[in-house]
Amino acid sequence: MTSSHQPPVPSHRVRSWLSKNAIFVALAVECLVLAVATDAFFTLDNLSNVLRQNAFTAILAAGMTFVILTAGIDLSVGSIVGLSGMICADVLVRGHGLAAGVAVGLLVGLGIGVVNGLVITKVKIPPFIVTLAMMQVVRGAAFKYTDARTISGLPVSFAMLSESLPTFGITAAAFVLAWLVLTRTPFGRHVYATGGNPEAAWLSGIRVKRLLFAVYALCGATAGLAGVLVASRLSAGYPRAGEFYELDAIAAVVVGGTSLFGGRGSIWGTLAGAFFIGILNNGLNLFRVSTYDQMIVKGAVLLAAASLDRWRASS
Repeated sequence: MTSSHQPPVPSHRVRSWLSKNAIFVALAVECLVLAVATDAFFTLDNLSNVLRQNAFTAILAAGMTFVILTAGIDLSVGSIVGLSGMICADVLVRGHGLAAGVAVGLLVGLGIGVVNGLVITKVKIPPFIVTLAMMQVVRGAAFKYTDARTISGLPVSFAMLSESLPTFGITAAAFVLAWLVLTRTPFGRHVYATGGNPEAAWLSGIRVKRLLFAVYALCGATAGLAGVLVASRLSAGYPRAGEFYELDAIAAVVVGGTSLFGGRGSIWGTLAGAFFIGILNNGLNLFRVSTYDQMIVKGAVLLAAASLDRWRASS
């Protein structure tokens, strides 16, 4: 005789589910708390502002996800944002079309990503050192390009690129494409395998160096796209654009559940992580929390996320 009583769900299953979905639960709780605490949060203007302000970080984080999944890091993306936006703006003020300006901005990001990938895979210098050096080189190039002057006088059509609807469409397209690549292609499976165990990946026939080169090139291209959108939002090429964006992108990826040790994570977790941090900033601004206190809070959140990553790795 069978009993209708269902056995309790094992605790390890609950733990596993929470581990995989912690960022989505945290994001939902965060939105609920802000909705209750202030009437200003769920207004159309505020939500539109949150989307536009955090789309750049989210796009950067999408590319950074590929890098961190391979247990790497790219500290140059913020500087790429500045240089690609500067050159895109310069192309536009010289009278070339919108398509040419956007294409050049993307190519600048891709080119720097290619250089990062070549040095990392051919010269065999650790990614942290390579991208830290490139962060300085590229930021210096952004200042030198116009002697630290801002490029203004961009066409109105370019500014429209960063309005809410186009920004939403570009961000959504970037994440859907990243999701398809990571989950539906051999390249994506190889990214996870390389991050999990590069030696085993190489022994199984994966061309690890070629894959790492492609990952850093892709990260550079997404930084170039973010740079174009930032220039559109500012309606100017600004040499300081993108400062500290690399930290926000890395934080979004880690908070989103991607392991710093590589081999584990999801692109949707990264998207949730980017908006968790963005909505946290928005909430702190709504409550008029000082900039210095906001830095402390964001640092504490990143430390908590890194600790959670360590707990996952040991479980």
